[in-house]
Amino acid sequence: MNLGCCVWAIEGSESRVAARAAALGFDWIDVRPFAFSSDGARRRIREHGLSVSCIAASFGMPEDACLSSPDRDARLRAVSYLDRTLDFGASLGASAAYVVPDEDRSSLDRYAAALERLAERGDELGVTVCVEHFPGSALPTAAGTIAFLRDVGHPNLFLLLDIGHAQMSDEDPAAVISEAGPRLGYVHLDDNDGSRDLHLALTDGILTEAALADAVSALADIGYRGNLSLELHPELPDPLDALKRSREIVLGAMG
Repeated sequence: MNLGCCVWAIEGSESRVAARAAALGFDWIDVRPFAFSSDGARRRIREHGLSVSCIAASFGMPEDACLSSPDRDARLRAVSYLDRTLDFGASLGASAAYVVPDEDRSSLDRYAAALERLAERGDELGVTVCVEHFPGSALPTAAGTIAFLRDVGHPNLFLLLDIGHAQMSDEDPAAVISEAGPRLGYVHLDDNDGSRDLHLALTDGILTEAALADAVSALADIGYRGNLSLELHPELPDPLDALKRSREIVLGAMG
């Protein structure tokens, strides 16, 4: 397992973001669509010894595009956007991508069909496609998302476990990891107060070091070989310090 960070927590130019991520000790970064798109920005990533792990593929989805929409054109626009973001992520070397569920719980059949198309494209590119459970969405719990992915049954569709979201849905991350097993494709680490999606530094909310250690142990038990990524909020009082402290806590849990 490797530990990275979602670079949208770091403010500044792309060159400065890469430099700061490396200075904090990270080797891996997650990016949003079309960040680091210039040749110069990509060169900076390499010069700082960084590798791109994952792309937040559905971030920035156009307002008139939706994977689960009853409007066929809106679904096609969403698929087209995600095809482009997957291609972009693959061009940066990302081995994983994730999407956030739509809000309409009555349209999961349409959502599943669109995800299968996306998973096929990911297969072609060598990119693992993950679905992030998200409170308030059509897939608000990790357990429900695992069940949904099993029902869809595509071999390139996986769960992105967000530990902070699990806290909001009152789910034990270690138990989720054990239940997901080979369906676990990626892990986001963040903290909160149990009700708001605050993306705090680890243990600044309700997350304990013991619970994190249990989660890391569960990852080892299932033979998880993907990456872990710190996803912290850019508007924290000191995001760089939050990333630094959180990284040290995770490394301690990983032994």
